[in-house]
Amino acid sequence: MATLADSFLADLDELSDNEADLIEEDEVGAGNMEEDVDGDMADIETLNYDDLDSVSKLQKTQRYVDIMQKVEDALQNGSDMTNHGMVLEDDPEYQLIVDCNALSVDIENEIVIIHNFIRDKYRLKFPELESLVHHPIDYARVVKKIANEMDLTLVDLEGLLPSAIIMVVSVTASTTSGKPLPEEILSKTIDACDRALALDAAKKKVLDFVESRMGYIAPNLSAIVGSAVAAKLMGTAGGLVSLAKMPACNVQLLGAKKKNLAGFSTATSQFRVGYIEQTEIFQTTPPSLRMRACRILASKSTLAARVDSTRGDPSGKTGRGLREEICKKIEKWQEPPPAKQPKPLPVPDSEPKKKRGGRRLRKMKERYAITDMRKLANRMQFGVPEESSLGDGLGEGYGMLGQAGSGKLRVSVGQSKLAAKAAKRFKEKNYGSSGASSGLTSSLAFTPVQGIELSNPQAHAHQLGSGIQSTYFSETGTFSKIKRT
Repeated sequence: MATLADSFLADLDELSDNEADLIEEDEVGAGNMEEDVDGDMADIETLNYDDLDSVSKLQKTQRYVDIMQKVEDALQNGSDMTNHGMVLEDDPEYQLIVDCNALSVDIENEIVIIHNFIRDKYRLKFPELESLVHHPIDYARVVKKIANEMDLTLVDLEGLLPSAIIMVVSVTASTTSGKPLPEEILSKTIDACDRALALDAAKKKVLDFVESRMGYIAPNLSAIVGSAVAAKLMGTAGGLVSLAKMPACNVQLLGAKKKNLAGFSTATSQFRVGYIEQTEIFQTTPPSLRMRACRILASKSTLAARVDSTRGDPSGKTGRGLREEICKKIEKWQEPPPAKQPKPLPVPDSEPKKKRGGRRLRKMKERYAITDMRKLANRMQFGVPEESSLGDGLGEGYGMLGQAGSGKLRVSVGQSKLAAKAAKRFKEKNYGSSGASSGLTSSLAFTPVQGIELSNPQAHAHQLGSGIQSTYFSETGTFSKIKRT
């Protein structure tokens, strides 16, 4: 029977065997990973910019050669109007235009790849140039012009760059840390510049062909922005259908370049504007209204592209209507504000106002009139703090109540008009006895005017009973008005 120590030793042996297996697996996995990394690095090195042909392959493809040959033939022969009656998708010329739009996008991507190649090679000579000249074609032209020259005062960059950028490039080149390139690297860089410029020329030829056919492909869009700008918009967007699906805010930015002002003022620069700034409407608009005009041009161009993509109006009438609408809006923006007209006084109201009057209304007003106590509570005396129900200004304020006289919250209540009339009526009334024939009758009456007054109650009773003062029970009185039926 194995002891406890033997079982522990057996477990330790198993653990050591498992660890050895795991170490072997890790070594195998690490070897495979090193092989993968070496393979990836080999692929990167094969792509890596020593050989231009391994980086730029578009010009050697059969598709590029065929499309460029068709474009040159079409530009020489002109437009064929016999096929303009068929469906747009079945027209071979339209298919060629679609292929040209796709090819222009590929040319743009190829130019970016070649630009990266040139930038990586020329960074040893002039590392600051890529931050001063952003556009790939401009960068290729400047690199080809400068080449291996260290003194830029001997290089004429006029016509390639704006004068402000030329000055900044010249000053930066005098303090650069770069060194002249070897002849082999310089020749590859110049070759890459020539290839980028050749691709740019091919792209311009493709756009010229598309521009010559825009009156048939996109008549409404061409009516708004012109054939040249419409061709550039279609080429950048990748076709008419892609342009129709694009929102107006993105159409406004098609063809926009990243502008480097080199520290100069941004007051006169137009930002966030692409090919639309080349349109006639944009150029004839005052500078203060150009951004608004750019937005409305982009929105109407999107609508026109959607009409053209469905062949909704081949005559171009919709595009011409949209262009007239844009011009009217821009003219409306430039109008001066209307002068202020003198406001005439309103016609006086000569009719009597419908206000209720009479005894009932006076009684109601008197019943709901504000009391003298409330008047005093609503007033405040200047420089004297008012008393309040809770003290220290808390609760309901008493205003001027109790601030005059004895300091108590008392107000002398004046006699109202209704009470005065009732008192007058009470005074005029005869305060005699009731006319009873008992022995308790008295000829003395107490009045608020004269105090004790002597009167004859019998005469008063006889006067009431005789019916002389009574209108309804008089023996001689008659009805003054009788309604006859």
